[in-house]
Amino acid sequence: MNPEIIAILGPTASGKTLFAAALSADMNTEIISADSRQVYRGMDIGTGKDLEDYNYNGRKIPYHLIDIRDAGEKYNLFEYQQDFAAVFSRLKQKEAIPILCGGTGLYIEAVLKAYRLLAVPENPELRKILSSKSLEELELILSSYKILHNNSDIDSAKRAVRAIEIEEYSAKQDPKVQCFEPLNSLIVGINIEREERRSKISRRLKARLKEGMIEEVEALLKQGINAQDLIYYGLEYKFITMYVCGEITFQQMFDQLEVAIHQFAKRQMTWFRGMERRGFEIHWVPAEMCIEEKISFVKTKLEKYDT
Repeated sequence: MNPEIIAILGPTASGKTLFAAALSADMNTEIISADSRQVYRGMDIGTGKDLEDYNYNGRKIPYHLIDIRDAGEKYNLFEYQQDFAAVFSRLKQKEAIPILCGGTGLYIEAVLKAYRLLAVPENPELRKILSSKSLEELELILSSYKILHNNSDIDSAKRAVRAIEIEEYSAKQDPKVQCFEPLNSLIVGINIEREERRSKISRRLKARLKEGMIEEVEALLKQGINAQDLIYYGLEYKFITMYVCGEITFQQMFDQLEVAIHQFAKRQMTWFRGMERRGFEIHWVPAEMCIEEKISFVKTKLEKYDT
């Protein structure tokens, strides 16, 4: 059976977006984003949307599930699965195979395997109980659950509390949710060597600060978005908000953020390796391989489906 979708995944700074855009241009298809933070409008530099990559060789590549929510809102896996299903339903009417591209492994896994998910309400009592616990204590609690959960983006107490809230609700409810069908997919992973990944992350962080990442956070705060809501999004928004609010110095912000992004990339790779253990076949290509060779690699894999 021919794949219904091509998934391109990899850790941050591996070059996923540019490759996906090039492949999309070559195959005359469209891209569905699988990034938990790029859904927010106005959060561009910090989330690494790299929208210029979607203009490949003068051709504008259609993309979906980017800029679909206002900054300050909460967006979850259940909503993503619903939004993905709506987009995929439209795109499958076309002859070309859509491309799913991103680094949020749980989003990718949930839509490819069609996990049954719940619309989880807030639990004020549970939040009160957990409010005094540290991030380390919350992570320990979260690790005790056996239900699938993505720990790669848990870098703030609020996100950890929400994750526990979801696990608690899921464990006690009888799910009555819309069922989706698993997708036959071709999954291509971008494998970037650890030291090169670390070097690219550090260079990119310095570049994005020069491009106005601090000013982006300041603008969001001036729009009336609560500082704690930005901190909730983690990584760049967490540490830059803390810096803008005077809680840490510029150097502390830079050093802590750099370490956090390195740790995040490591957790992403751990998640992708876990996907392989859970039965996903990921075809890894070296990040340093040129785009033309990567496209040829994908086409060769697709040809095998036709034989």
